Amino acid sequence: MPEPGWVLIATGGFFDNREVAARRKREQAEEARNFSLIREYVGYLRVEKGLRPLSCEAYERDLLQFAEYLEELPATLSGATQGQVAGFLEHLEKHGVESRSAARKLSCLRGFYRWLLLDKRIRRDPTLNLESPATWKVLPKSLAVAEVDAMMERATLAADHPQADAIALRDRAILELLYAAGLRVSELTGLNVADLSLDAGRALVRGKGDKERLVPLGRASIEALEQYVKNARPGLEKKPSGRLFLSSRGQPLSRGWVWQLVKRSDHAASPHMLRHSCATHMVEGGADLRTVQTLLGHADIATTQVYTHLALGRLKAVHRQHHPRAKRVSGETVS
Repeated sequence: MPEPGWVLIATGGFFDNREVAARRKREQAEEARNFSLIREYVGYLRVEKGLRPLSCEAYERDLLQFAEYLEELPATLSGATQGQVAGFLEHLEKHGVESRSAARKLSCLRGFYRWLLLDKRIRRDPTLNLESPATWKVLPKSLAVAEVDAMMERATLAADHPQADAIALRDRAILELLYAAGLRVSELTGLNVADLSLDAGRALVRGKGDKERLVPLGRASIEALEQYVKNARPGLEKKPSGRLFLSSRGQPLSRGWVWQLVKRSDHAASPHMLRHSCATHMVEGGADLRTVQTLLGHADIATTQVYTHLALGRLKAVHRQHHPRAKRVSGETVS
């Protein structure tokens, strides 16, 4: 007879119930360590790096997803190998995760393991030398110049109407600012009246990680903001508020509300699409990548380089027009 703790199963064999319990106890301990490590890292991002709550939540979700993948192997976050990280990326690809999302998750893991390495909790970074998914193939969507012009013209007509109300003036100012400055929605909703320097034609913007940058404003956006601040905002402000854009009830606008505003203006557009359109049209107009990087607040110029692919058509046209080996002769190109 088996010793106490052994259990008879339907197949006629025995298994050690104590071994199963011990294995489950180890798994629970590993899960607890993973969760504790993730929470500690998220706290570091929030306190030390100054990331906003939504960004911290996104990092936490990515790390929890990776931890769940490791638990099936089984493995732990602190003991993960390069092969396991590569396997996770393959797992994402097999399940239809877009390369842009996979690249973001890999970037999250790189930051996490760099933190562990600097804190001397691991000896080797498992994300080192791993190739990032080809995010440049997933080009950001942008509107044509004519589509943006049509959107702005509709907003201007509504704001210039003799019976235009404060909401029409506010909405035009929002659309003009999203496109002129290439702002993220969170950056726009976080603007204060004191952040505007309309005489100087610029605004102070707080981006990711509360990093501040000065963005220039075009003539159209300056005029729209001047009319809104002077003729519309005082009527919307029910109680003292520093926020620039207010609702009809005097409350700061939410991100979702701004998204709905853009959708009402053009059902195919979005606030982020206006940001991409700003960058795309600047590059197509001849702006250098460093300037666009500064305007958009990208920490890494690699993020901005995606817009070079969007401007390829203009580059080819300029090459055909100006390069001596690309001149057309009898309707044919020499090169």
